[in-house]
Amino acid sequence: MSLADCHQIDFPKIQDPRGNLTFIESDRHIPFEIKRVYYLYDVPGGATRAGHAHKKLQQVLIALSGSFDVLLDDGKQKERVHLSHPFRGLYIYPLTWRMIDNFSSSSVCLSIVSDFYAEDDYIREYDEFLKTVVGVKK
Repeated sequence: MSLADCHQIDFPKIQDPRGNLTFIESDRHIPFEIKRVYYLYDVPGGATRAGHAHKKLQQVLIALSGSFDVLLDDGKQKERVHLSHPFRGLYIYPLTWRMIDNFSSSSVCLSIVSDFYAEDDYIREYDEFLKTVVGVKK
């Protein structure tokens, strides 16, 4: 498991003078069956979302409107990814810490995930995350 397992995915984009269309299919455009979809919106300026990792859940984030940054951390290295196109998603592998910030005005962050909500799949404390992935307490 490393940040190399996280990557951007370009979804099909059908261009038309009347407006563009993008679609996403389970196990075809993303590497898992879709079990849940949710979205973040009306995020106040300067706010940060996420701040956790998942033990098993896989996730794709998409900037449906506006833009935001996703800070990925595998316990060894960190990478910041800027999302601003509704036809591009960011695949996040399990056991990757994520923070979402730098939301533009009226941004909408769509999250497509591989499983139903389960609180016991979350790692919400960064020190616990580090102990899980690298065996180090910071």
